[in-house]
Amino acid sequence: MLLFACPGVPRSTPAPGGTVEGLKHAHSLDIGAMEIEWVQSVPGNVERMEAIRETAAGLGMALTVHAPYFVNLNASDAVKLVASKKRILAALTMGQIAGVRSVCVHAAFYQGSTSQKATDNVRRATEDILKRKDRFFPDVNLAYETMGKPTQWGTLDEVLAVSKEFGLYPCVDPAHMHARSGGAWNTAEEWNAMLDAYEEALGAQSLRSMHMHFSGIAYGPKGEKHHLPLRESDARWKDFLDVLKKRNVGGVLVCESPLMEQDTVLLQSTFAAIVENA
Repeated sequence: MLLFACPGVPRSTPAPGGTVEGLKHAHSLDIGAMEIEWVQSVPGNVERMEAIRETAAGLGMALTVHAPYFVNLNASDAVKLVASKKRILAALTMGQIAGVRSVCVHAAFYQGSTSQKATDNVRRATEDILKRKDRFFPDVNLAYETMGKPTQWGTLDEVLAVSKEFGLYPCVDPAHMHARSGGAWNTAEEWNAMLDAYEEALGAQSLRSMHMHFSGIAYGPKGEKHHLPLRESDARWKDFLDVLKKRNVGGVLVCESPLMEQDTVLLQSTFAAIVENA
């Protein structure tokens, strides 16, 4: 089953807001999932995490998390590397308490190193992080995201290689791939190739429990600039949904549009119509 997630608390959530009230409001809009945005820092209040878990479970909503942006597992500075791993571990650990299924991470920057060297460093850091999995986050997936700028580690091949090695699954963002490539990854043929590579790397059942991001996106010679509403972009989003239906893709798709709940509902309702008319 494919669920569509709002990227954080819906903007139309009544005061006082917050994740618990946001979940209730998203549910009232018939949205089936939410990605909790811990992009600046990870909260440490266990009772708050338990309330999020109980609320989401009671509403039948799936949860994912976006970890802090301040991460570079290819950092040459040992202090920055340790801090990066700590932020990821915090997101995974608190995500476990909150009932989250997957945590999206922007893993690294190349900083002048080759893809292979950066990948090796990400691998070493991942191995260290996962030593704590059984104790702190046994039920949470570590999802390295495909990234939108050529300066960032996170091509499809890179995230699949590391994910395969450690039994993880990445956060695939076709909008980032579209921006990074200067306009590719925007046709049914290309999305099918993306899903073929994913399935080849991670197995026949991997397409049933994906973690994805999607939106319109502005881009230039340096890749991603910023996200755009679906209808203000060149994203062929209806074609993308059609591919997801034909490939029987399941999991959670987070709509990272600036319109948040409006575009999440748009994707969800359009997908429902495609399913109904199939």
